[in-house]
Amino acid sequence: MGQDYNTPESFLDQVKEYLNTRLAQLKLSLAERVSKVVALVIAVVISALIFFLFLVLLSVAAAIALGKWLENYWLGFLITSGIILIAGFVLWRSKDLWLRQPIMNAFIKIMFEKEEDEKD
Repeated sequence: MGQDYNTPESFLDQVKEYLNTRLAQLKLSLAERVSKVVALVIAVVISALIFFLFLVLLSVAAAIALGKWLENYWLGFLITSGIILIAGFVLWRSKDLWLRQPIMNAFIKIMFEKEEDEKD
């Protein structure tokens, strides 16, 4: 016959089933968030590598052009290297503003987007 839902054993079975379901849901939610974070990291690394390659080629072209204009190639490369060094120092000093905060905000957005969806 049918299951009696008023017995303590039945109640415990329902609680166990609920807990197992909730645990599975949490595991799936965590897996989704981790996969989004990993995808974001991979996309940022690939984009950074492409941007780095672009900057290297642009720097070499600028050094050659400057060297040709100055009629001294090593001086063109020296000036270009100095500009890059100064720019690198400025970027390093402001890394929290342009690197740490955007990455932290992206991770926070990914980790808490589920909670925002549930509120709506």
